[in-house]
Amino acid sequence: MQSIRSKLSTLLIVCSIIAIALITLFVNITINNKFNEYMVDTQNKRYERIVSYLQEIYKRDGQWTKESGTELLHEAYMSNYCLTLLDKNKKSIWGMDPNDIKDKQHLNTMIVNEKGVYTSKRFEINVNGEVVGYVDIGQYSSVLLSDEDVNFKLSINKSIITSGGITLFIIILISLYFSKKFSIPIKNVANLSVSLSEGNFNTKSSAKSNIEELENLRKSVNILAEKLKYQDMLRKRLISDISHEIRAPLNVLQNNLEAMIDGVFPVSTERLNYLNEEVVRFGRLLNNLDVLKEFESESIKLNFEKVVLDELILGICEDFYMTAKNKGIKLSYYFEPNMDYGITGDKDKLKQIFINLISNALKFTKSSGKVFVKMYRNNQNIIVEVEDNGIGIKEEDLPFIFERLYRGDKSRNEIEGSGIGLTIVKNIVQLHSGSMEVESKKGKGTKVKITLKREHT
Repeated sequence: MQSIRSKLSTLLIVCSIIAIALITLFVNITINNKFNEYMVDTQNKRYERIVSYLQEIYKRDGQWTKESGTELLHEAYMSNYCLTLLDKNKKSIWGMDPNDIKDKQHLNTMIVNEKGVYTSKRFEINVNGEVVGYVDIGQYSSVLLSDEDVNFKLSINKSIITSGGITLFIIILISLYFSKKFSIPIKNVANLSVSLSEGNFNTKSSAKSNIEELENLRKSVNILAEKLKYQDMLRKRLISDISHEIRAPLNVLQNNLEAMIDGVFPVSTERLNYLNEEVVRFGRLLNNLDVLKEFESESIKLNFEKVVLDELILGICEDFYMTAKNKGIKLSYYFEPNMDYGITGDKDKLKQIFINLISNALKFTKSSGKVFVKMYRNNQNIIVEVEDNGIGIKEEDLPFIFERLYRGDKSRNEIEGSGIGLTIVKNIVQLHSGSMEVESKKGKGTKVKITLKREHT
């Protein structure tokens, strides 16, 4: 099985080889065609020049002689073609032997390439509209090439091949570089995924990429690792908290019953009432867990109706007035006046939200403390804030306060509670299409902000 880097490198190199081979082939064909067109044009002009020259010779002498145009022979020999001059009756006046140029050293390569077939063309020599003779021009190639022409053609082909080779080498280096840059973040993300599947949630991918999709993938997998780590921690904490919450009342019951059986404690109504309270507390915990299960499974049914939120919260504040007074806590409220606080929702569930929030505020606020409830409108939203100056919540505990059975630090654990109230509150708020925010500082107090839509459908 190949790695992604080797796959990418192979793919890029193969594509590069094919592309360069095709480009080299097309360039070579194009240059050769253009070069041949140029040589054919040059050759045709040579034919015209030879015919024109012989016409002038005939005009000057008025007849053909053994010396007519023989000065062309040297040029013909050097240029690798043969000339034969004929009179108007097509009788030879003078001519060259094709074998004289066949064995020339600079013609060998051309003959091999062009199959060495001798061909000739005959052209009329016209003077004053009358045919006075003919000239045969023969050659061993369809296109006559001089030494310079052959060398030029070979150098062009060599240059194309050399350029292709150098380009291929450069592209291979570039392909290896970019395949490495491209594959490293993918490889790291793949390794991270394998590590996560093995239960190691502390790993992270640090190989950044300048490719947007790969960088988004890396960040997403890192976020997934954080969430899995967080969920694993919650799972362990949840097991520990459930064990603690259930074990405490059971230990109390077991120890007291064993003491009564052994005769250490007398069986009295007062002691039996105490044990019954523990049973009730244990049952309340299980009931709360059942309620939470209903919310989380979305099987809870809501009875929507028109609810006047300011009247609802005002009644709750009055119900808690004596509790706050007995603890020496000042409970106050402020509702922005002349506002319509009517919403559509489940009255009992909404009441449960604010009972829980105000109860928690009073529970975690010491004597001489303050609890303040504020309600106001923001566009189409109704915002309710419950603020206290109690013991507060540690910053590291804030992300977990909505988790089941989470109780935070020791100072909060010393105060009785099941640890699922805020979880239920958040679920109720979400079922009403609202949102919930918590701000808190250790030793300074806590503010819970509930945002609900004025009209819920």
